[in-house]
Amino acid sequence: MLSKILIGLVAAIHVYILWLEMFGWTTRGPKVFKNFPPHLFPATKSLAANQGLYNGFLAAGLIWSLLITDPVWQRNVALFFLSCVAVAGIYGAATADKKIFLIQALPALVAIGLMLL
Repeated sequence: MLSKILIGLVAAIHVYILWLEMFGWTTRGPKVFKNFPPHLFPATKSLAANQGLYNGFLAAGLIWSLLITDPVWQRNVALFFLSCVAVAGIYGAATADKKIFLIQALPALVAIGLMLL
């Protein structure tokens, strides 16, 4: 049950990231990404929206996994999407900002760990 709560939390984080990158990039984005020069937000709006869409797909996959009734299928789908989130979070932490690991990768890795116990 705890792993399903974490899956829901990871999905919610990615719904927020979708909103931030697709709809709040030029308004909320500068407050969240303080190390990014403010003048670049308008110029990168379409790039951020594309990233937001991918985060939405991750959230959709995690939400879908919570709706699957077959336990084996549910576990496999959840592990796949959590792994995608973890890899994206690790890559983001290595290339963009270290706090991405804490916000994105760590919750996914904890959920994966709980599922594998």
